[in-house]
Amino acid sequence: MRERDRALARRAISQHGVVSIRQLEQQLGFSHQAVERAVAAGRLHRIHRGVFAVGHTELSRRGQCLAAVLAVGPGALLSYYSAGWLWGLWSGSPAPFEVTTSVPGHHGPPKGVKRHRARNIDEVDRALVDGIPVTSVARTLLDLAWKLRSDQLRRVLARAEDLKLIDLEAIHDVIERNRGHHGAKRLRFALATYERPIWTRSEFERRFVDRLHAAGLPRPATGWNEAGHELDVYWPEQRFGVELDAFETHGTRQAFEDDRERDLDLVLAGIETVRISERKFHREPDAVVAVVATLLARR
Repeated sequence: MRERDRALARRAISQHGVVSIRQLEQQLGFSHQAVERAVAAGRLHRIHRGVFAVGHTELSRRGQCLAAVLAVGPGALLSYYSAGWLWGLWSGSPAPFEVTTSVPGHHGPPKGVKRHRARNIDEVDRALVDGIPVTSVARTLLDLAWKLRSDQLRRVLARAEDLKLIDLEAIHDVIERNRGHHGAKRLRFALATYERPIWTRSEFERRFVDRLHAAGLPRPATGWNEAGHELDVYWPEQRFGVELDAFETHGTRQAFEDDRERDLDLVLAGIETVRISERKFHREPDAVVAVVATLLARR
């Protein structure tokens, strides 16, 4: 086997079985005629204009993603839903393959590829996953925020947190640099859950109890032990309590599981509880107090 063919085989292995005409001619030493002979012999198979599969056409999803990026041209990045899929944030299909570029296209996008134009792609917006150029997690979240429903966006952010891909500084940076982006406001709003706590836990509890008292509700006990658990805010006679969810104490998977087990124990003991987050109370204190008053009256 010629050294040129061995180099092609190594490149194919590292690139999920695909190679571009630029790589063949500029990096691997193929002439135009040599490329045509390889196509005629079945060693190369055209996938898109200027993009070939090496040896066969049974490409993996990652191979198809890279083929789409190579077809759009130098500097292009897998983006939107396709980038979300590659990062593990989006469980749907990466196809049709979405690619963002800052370079105007001289031809229409290849079949099965959706091309996006963006003038403001900075170096920090670029990443490489399994050898595939892709928008950074922060830029991917910004783009997806434009397309997803609010509940879908929350799930994508939760998945990013599970994968330890949440970088608040990077996300705020990409929002600030792209204030005119359709997803900027939606992503900023969705990030509220992941920000630093507004209050310390003790301050949250104090503000909450003071607000209940100001509304004329019976003053509850705090830190009351019942059914083997300590309740944040509790009315013993009514056997009704409120759990104050601050992210600092309820922000992990284990805490989530512990909370569900705790809730079940309390239900079995005949105790009704509701959970209120610090941000919900901060945004809508009157609505929260009204709900507590209604539930307390029913007991």
